[in-house]
Amino acid sequence: MLSARPHVHDSVGDKTPAAKIMEKTAFVFAGGGSLGAIEVGMLRELVSWGLVPEMVVGASAGAINGAYFACNPHVEGTAKLETLWRSITRAEVLPWSWRSMLGMIAGNRGHLVESLGLKRLLSRHFGESRVEDAALPLHVVATDMHTGAEVVLSSGNIVSAVLASAAIPGVFPPVEMDGRKLIDGGVANNTPVSTAVRLGATRIIVLPAGFACAERRPPRGAMEHAFNALSLLVARQLVHDLERWRDHAHIAVVPPLCPLDISPYDYTRCGELIDRAAEATVAWLRADGLSSRRVPGALEPHSHDAEHPACSADIGVPSSGTPHAHHGHDHSTPHGGVH
Repeated sequence: MLSARPHVHDSVGDKTPAAKIMEKTAFVFAGGGSLGAIEVGMLRELVSWGLVPEMVVGASAGAINGAYFACNPHVEGTAKLETLWRSITRAEVLPWSWRSMLGMIAGNRGHLVESLGLKRLLSRHFGESRVEDAALPLHVVATDMHTGAEVVLSSGNIVSAVLASAAIPGVFPPVEMDGRKLIDGGVANNTPVSTAVRLGATRIIVLPAGFACAERRPPRGAMEHAFNALSLLVARQLVHDLERWRDHAHIAVVPPLCPLDISPYDYTRCGELIDRAAEATVAWLRADGLSSRRVPGALEPHSHDAEHPACSADIGVPSSGTPHAHHGHDHSTPHGGVH
C-alpha cells in the first residue's frame, strides 16, 4: 500500500545515499461539472485506504474537490465533502432561466449566468481562506482568457481561485486576478497531470470525473452532442499525457465509471455517482491498482456486450485466452518498474 508519508527510495542501478530521492505523491482532480461527484466517491476510498498526498492539483470541478480536500485531508473532511455533493442542486450552481438565455442570445452579455450562487456556496465552506494556507500544498489550474495559456494558482484567495478555475466559457463570467481574466482550467488542462509533474510529483494518482461511452446510445440534443465531443477530446488528451509523462512519474488512474449516461449538468444523481465510484475504487485498490500503470479501458475506444456490460472495475488485464470487449494498455517503462 502506498505510504501516507513521503519516503525515500533508491534510483535504479544506484544504491548510494546520494542517489536516494524523496518521493512526492500528488492527487490530480479532473474537471467534469456534476460528474465531479465521481471523484468524491474515489477520494473517500483512497483516504479510507490511508492515502494522503504531498500535494493536490485540480482543474474546474476538480478544483472544488481538490481545494476542499487540501484544506481537510482526512476522513472527516471527505465525509463533509460528500455531504455537500449529495445535497447540491443545479439551482445553486447554474441558476439559468429562459430570461438569462435570451439575454445572452440578444448579445447583452457574454455569459449565461452570474457565478454568485457558486461563489456563495464556496464562501460558506472556505470563507477568506487562502490557497497557500491549505493543510496540503494546493495548486488550482485556470486558463488565461486572452492567450489560452495554463495559469497555476498556488496562492491567493481560495474562493477566487476556484471560481476562476470553474468559470466555464459562455456559462460563467471570467474572473479577474492579478490583472488577468481567467476562465475554466479545463480549457488549458482538464486533467493536469503535466502540472503535477512540473511541480515535482514522482507519483501521481489521477481522479477522473468520467467520459462518454460510444456504446451507451446516440446523444440526444445539442448539449449531449457537445458533451460527447468534449468528453472524447478530454479522454484522448489524458491518454496522451499518460504516455508523455510516464518516464517522469508513476501515474495510476482510478478507473472512471463506464458506461456513464449522466449529463455533467445533472445534479440530481450525485449520490448515485458517489456510491458507484466508491464501489469501483475499492475493487481497484484491492486488486493493487495503485501499482498499475495501465490506461483504464474506459479511456480507450471500446464496446460493451452482454457478457461485459461495464468496465467500471477495470482492475486487471484479462487472462490469456479470455475474450473481452475492451482492453486497457500498459503505459509503463520498458522494465515495467514502479517508483
